[in-house]
Amino acid sequence: MGYFQTFMRQFRARLFLVMLINNVLILADWYIVDQVVKLTGWWAFLAIIAVPLISLGIIPWLSTRSLTQPTKFLWQAIMHIAPGTASEVGAPAPEQLHLGRELVTNLINQLYQLTSVVQGMEQAGAKAALDIHTNFIASSLPLPLIVLDKEEKIVFANEATAKYFDKPASELAGQDIYTAVDMSFSTEETLHSWLKSVKNKSVTAEHRWERVRTGLPGQEGGLQFDLAAYYNQNNSSGYESLLVLFDHTATYSEDDQSLSFVALSVHELRTPLTLLRGYIEVFNDEIGPDLDEEMQRFMKQMDAAAQQLTAFVENILNVAKIEDNQLTLQLHEANWPEVIDSVVKDMRLRAGVRGITITTNIAENLPTAGADQYSIYEVLANLLDNAIKYSKDKDEITVNVIENKEGFIETSVHDNGVGVDESILPHIFDKFYRNHRNQAQIGGTGLGLYLAKAIVEAHDGNIWVNSKVGAGSTFTFTVLPYAQLKGAGKVGTSPEITRNAHGWIKNHALFRD
Repeated sequence: MGYFQTFMRQFRARLFLVMLINNVLILADWYIVDQVVKLTGWWAFLAIIAVPLISLGIIPWLSTRSLTQPTKFLWQAIMHIAPGTASEVGAPAPEQLHLGRELVTNLINQLYQLTSVVQGMEQAGAKAALDIHTNFIASSLPLPLIVLDKEEKIVFANEATAKYFDKPASELAGQDIYTAVDMSFSTEETLHSWLKSVKNKSVTAEHRWERVRTGLPGQEGGLQFDLAAYYNQNNSSGYESLLVLFDHTATYSEDDQSLSFVALSVHELRTPLTLLRGYIEVFNDEIGPDLDEEMQRFMKQMDAAAQQLTAFVENILNVAKIEDNQLTLQLHEANWPEVIDSVVKDMRLRAGVRGITITTNIAENLPTAGADQYSIYEVLANLLDNAIKYSKDKDEITVNVIENKEGFIETSVHDNGVGVDESILPHIFDKFYRNHRNQAQIGGTGLGLYLAKAIVEAHDGNIWVNSKVGAGSTFTFTVLPYAQLKGAGKVGTSPEITRNAHGWIKNHALFRD
């Protein structure tokens, strides 16, 4: 209150001085007009009111400028600290004031202190909000949430994560993610490889994996989940990667058990199927030539059906092996035209039953391929079987083989059948996926293309499809020439390279070579 009282006294003094000067000027004007100049009449009247009129214009202007200086300095101080205007309005200099200097200086200091306190509270609040350990949403999220730093170490794991892995959150914190959680992936793009890739080329990125496991197939107590990851480079809080887990252990385990049960059941069909095909072959050799045309057609249909059933059994068993990481491939040097001819020769019988012809166009001077002839037979047989099923009767299927620009051996199977809708193409190689538009009319398991993709990728090749509804489909896959296969896969002088088809892959170890 002392500063304000001082200001009031100074203000009254200034106001008194202004009024005094004004009155003195009026009296001096009257004295000069009446006693010195001795004007009379209208001239005297005009001379006397001239000074008050002039003072009414000049004195308020001068006094206002002086009396409002404290307000101006306070305005300047407020604008100087206001958001968005600090760079436009400079800080005031209250020491230049003559009126209310102490009061204005004190008020400006109080304003600066209050601003400092508010900023400190805002920073503390922002820090608390950024601190994920005190973040209610992160801690209360019902899904397992893991946050990693630049070194891919765990800086935060919520309670749901601790319960999911049955480990205290404090035990997880500070650990390398790959040590704390023993994850295995069904593709070569693991969390480790993805993070390594995006750190070199992206500021932010996100990715999702399905059917991630803890441990490997066949291990007891393993968890299965989908994993979503978000990456943010140079995050100011040090939270560079965010992982969210979606538990599907029960669902995926049920799928695995169902497939294992089916595989076990189907396995029992192999012996009677072998006997059946043996009998059909004997009948063809012994009495085939003596049968009439209709009976020979029946025998061909029986043979084709037995082949188709055998292919179905092999697909089921091979997919079960893939899921358990037990399908081992032995890649040898193979004459690719001979591989193609052997598969096409066997499939021509099945195609012939429907009046469909299979023709081959094989380029000359192809290099030898690195292939497991048994599994690669399954790939081409499944592609031809699909082409037969989805072609119209008396159609033609074409198999083309070339050496492409990258030096790979490229094989395509083209049909003129019903084709595949564009919306279905992204899922065409998924396990158990069937085209809902024609699955009632055309039989199948939805495993053939899944199996083909797994085997081709185990050969270091690629497989893709081009299709249009009503115009047929072309399935194409590549295999490497034997000379280009990874030298690391060879042992000594052995020409053989061992692979696991579509094996589960850990973050730091590749189990396919």
